[in-house]
Amino acid sequence: MDLQLQNKSVLISGSTSGIGFAVAEAFLAEGASVIINGRSEESLKKAIDRLRESYPSEKIQGVACDFSSSTEVEYLCRQLSAVDILINNVGIYRSQSFWETGDEDWRAQIEVNLMSGLRLSRHFLPRMIERNWGRVIFVSSECATLVPADLIAYSSTKAAMLAVSRGLAQLTRATAVTVNTVLPGSTMTEGAEIFLKELAGQQKKSVREVEQEFFREQRPSSLLQRFTSVKEVAHTIVYLASPLAAATNGAAIKLDGGSMGGIL
Repeated sequence: MDLQLQNKSVLISGSTSGIGFAVAEAFLAEGASVIINGRSEESLKKAIDRLRESYPSEKIQGVACDFSSSTEVEYLCRQLSAVDILINNVGIYRSQSFWETGDEDWRAQIEVNLMSGLRLSRHFLPRMIERNWGRVIFVSSECATLVPADLIAYSSTKAAMLAVSRGLAQLTRATAVTVNTVLPGSTMTEGAEIFLKELAGQQKKSVREVEQEFFREQRPSSLLQRFTSVKEVAHTIVYLASPLAAATNGAAIKLDGGSMGGIL
């Protein structure tokens, strides 16, 4: 299927690995022009080199930005006057009990997870509305509603994204601009692979056994009963960013394998 994304410009925050990197690959496969982001020039170069191995003729740029710094975000925005599609993907988390999570931990996660997308949207969304076409997608998480005990701060930022996204979507009324949120479930990123292998080694079990145990004990509500692949998440994001998804606006799309439950 042609998703009609040829030559559309896409900025993906936090995209040198994981879901963000897979999203970049999926957009490049559709002929879009991609701008990836990482915290350092070194990580950017490595990611761009990897992308160019598969897509040597496509347009790939990189912009370094630490989203914990509002000054760096402002500099990034000055470098890029406009993009057609904004994917607010960057995120951090700290596995801590509520009692261990201090003010600085809360501030760091709010700055990176929530304020980054808010600031980028404030810069790019008016230009999309002016041109009467554009897409903004926030990458939230199943943790927005599941709220694990060791991820209360992280879950709070992911839940707040839903309100921001819906509010911004209401500003696009009667235009060809949309703002949506996706909520991935447990996803097999590079970090998840490392965690599972380390845990398997400690427990003297296979990775598959550890994965099954995780879903049996931590995510019993999951219908998929396995980790989602980054490509599975990316495919839905790229479709929602396409002109074919014009009727989807102000929505929260679950990519959680059924773990969040409910009929809505």
